[in-house]
Amino acid sequence: MKKNCYLFLITCLLSCFIHTLHAQTYIENVTIVDVINKKLIPNQTVIINKDIISVIRPSGKIKPPQNANIVNGKGKFLIPGMTDAHVHFFQSGGLYARPDALDFRKHTPYEKEIDWVHDNMEDFMQRYLKSGITSVIDVGATYNFLTLRNSFSQKTTLPTVYMTGPLLTTYEPEVYKKLDKNEPFSLVTSIEDAKKLVQDQLPYKPDFIKIWYIIEGKEVESIARKHEPIIKAIIDEAHKNNLKVAVHATERITAQIAVQNGADFLVHNIEDEVVSDDFVKLLKSKKVVLSPTLIVADNYYKTYAQKNAYNTYELENSNPRAIGSIEDLKHLSDTADSLMIKKLKTRFNLPQINAYVAKIDSIRMANLKKLADGGVTIAAGTDAGNIGTQHATSFIAELKAMKAAGMSNWQILESATINPAKIFNKENSSGSISLGKTADLVLLDSDPVENLDNLTKINLVFKNGQALEPDKIVKVTPEILVQKQLNAYNARDIDAFLEPYAEDVELYSFPNKLLSKGKESMRKDYSSMFHRLPNLHCELKGRIINGNFVIDKESVSGMNPTKKVEATAIYEIKNNKISKVYFIQ
Repeated sequence: MKKNCYLFLITCLLSCFIHTLHAQTYIENVTIVDVINKKLIPNQTVIINKDIISVIRPSGKIKPPQNANIVNGKGKFLIPGMTDAHVHFFQSGGLYARPDALDFRKHTPYEKEIDWVHDNMEDFMQRYLKSGITSVIDVGATYNFLTLRNSFSQKTTLPTVYMTGPLLTTYEPEVYKKLDKNEPFSLVTSIEDAKKLVQDQLPYKPDFIKIWYIIEGKEVESIARKHEPIIKAIIDEAHKNNLKVAVHATERITAQIAVQNGADFLVHNIEDEVVSDDFVKLLKSKKVVLSPTLIVADNYYKTYAQKNAYNTYELENSNPRAIGSIEDLKHLSDTADSLMIKKLKTRFNLPQINAYVAKIDSIRMANLKKLADGGVTIAAGTDAGNIGTQHATSFIAELKAMKAAGMSNWQILESATINPAKIFNKENSSGSISLGKTADLVLLDSDPVENLDNLTKINLVFKNGQALEPDKIVKVTPEILVQKQLNAYNARDIDAFLEPYAEDVELYSFPNKLLSKGKESMRKDYSSMFHRLPNLHCELKGRIINGNFVIDKESVSGMNPTKKVEATAIYEIKNNKISKVYFIQ
């Protein structure tokens, strides 16, 4: 009997040992990007045991077992998984995301918009992961999104999401009232309100509390001081419940009051004045983390002026419906909203408006440089979800804006990796390539220290130790493929336009007259058309999806000087590419 027990025990231990070996991944001969010490460490082997970095040693000193998973890292660079420290999942990044800024509820009811982003949160999460962003911090959500976040918590190949509930605010836009659990704001009018509204969030298990510290009126400091007792009460109640507090404060005085009363995280830069040395010292002494969010305001202005110019990377990797909706301004001008659209376009193309925007940008840039050089902890964040700022793909543009402000590439990499981990005191378990830390990693084909664009050249993403090929992370559907090429058509971006098509794609005049065969033939024909027709715009009038077929009813302006061209296009999809298109006119 004892013998059988010993045999059973030995078998179990052997099984566990073999399982451990099978679970190990060896990334060999790789250059580690050490964001803490700001140096490159070549020819290293990183061993991942389940979801933890278990060994880091020079490659020549380690011989992997035969049954290990081997990743060849020669010529490649390993960085920690990145974090976007400022996103909003309740907003899509599209034209209908903020009815308090652009009110198109007659065209698209806000309830329809919020339901759509709720249904597509997983798609947005996948796009973050594909971009090498393994964690995101949602600094303003709803009770429904907190519940949805909880439902994703067991999916180990999705980004980690830190989320607050509704923003506790000194001002609430009318359009967001009476939305029940979809309401993103909670108006606070008293100290009693402040305590109660923090308590109301606790059953939903938020990771922190967010204050929207908004000043309505010209007497900024007096109004800010008037709200100070409420701000303090929110922070005190949150801290009492072991929750950190993030604050939206774009004026120096509101940020100062928030920090003096215990705020942990400022999610915007100061934009009304260049900050003093004393302000920098205050933030550093209080160990406050600041996310500069440089590009979000400009993306609103570009949308108003109809000057959005998304690049190929953004067109290929953003959610197609969200990024495509920005172009709707070109055909919504035929609706009852036309006067508002024309006024916005005129106003935001005026020289004085452009000068004002440039002035505010210069203040943000100067403050970021001063804060970073002064030792304040900077965490990169985009404010993604706001109109024009796309989830996931806006991150690179934000990092480049930080570089334009004067930060070094090492400082920027630090802001995208280890610094966000400090917001929730996670720097000992994530944010760098160190022993014992969670294996959230990104394997790059080129050196990101040399060029930030190399952050988009992703070979593999590791989430909780699991290696994922970037092209297989986001689910591809026929509708996504067709919408991507439509967006690129409207942007007249030939590379993004051709990306969804098969190499041997065939174009027909319905039913069977062959017009073109092969992607290179398309490149020649459409490149010429995009060059000749700068006002080309296709409005989608209707869409039917039937299996691998997508049928679009389209109205094209800018092709004929006197009238729109009405047509129907039938797209056939095979092997996740558009293989045939039939045009009916």
